[in-house]
Amino acid sequence: MSAAQPTTSTLAGALWPAKANPLVRNVLLVLAGVALLAISAKVQVPFWPVPVTLQTLAVPLIGAAFGARLGTATVLAYLATGLVLPVFAGVGYGPLYFLGTTGGYLLAYPVAAWIVGSVAERVGNRVLPLFAAMLAGDILVLAIGFAWLAFVAQLASGAWGGIGYERAWLGGVAPFLLADLIKVALAAALIGLSWTGLKKLRG
Repeated sequence: MSAAQPTTSTLAGALWPAKANPLVRNVLLVLAGVALLAISAKVQVPFWPVPVTLQTLAVPLIGAAFGARLGTATVLAYLATGLVLPVFAGVGYGPLYFLGTTGGYLLAYPVAAWIVGSVAERVGNRVLPLFAAMLAGDILVLAIGFAWLAFVAQLASGAWGGIGYERAWLGGVAPFLLADLIKVALAAALIGLSWTGLKKLRG
């Protein structure tokens, strides 16, 4: 099995087995995943210092559907695309974007995709353990995002007036807790419904 090839226990593996032409299959899936992440970043509610987007819905969906390796590769491809194209929230892109307020969240996405994908490869269509993995991945994203935001706030306190750890929590974590819980539950439900639909189609 190639480094980016998911097992048949993933949704992508069940829908499109990597037998005939795995390279073409994986490239097309990665491109589709990058497009989904780019769209999810643009669907946002303006908020400071971190906008509310649908990326925390798209990342676990990709991890669960593609598996650990291909899911992580897809998220990494999205981050690489952001070095040259404006696929992130807002209009910014390039290396300096990762040094901004959302850098920690972005860099945590591949790890979250790996966590979700690894569990998905083992549990298949079992929604509860998949939900738990997605929740763990989201908590990791929020934790790394918070740590980076607080660090950046301290470095840039002269420009921002200083928001500190308390304000980093209030601005970068607390407003997202309920929304992320809903998005994680929705992602797990969508994967579960997709498996159910696939089974019905196959009789």
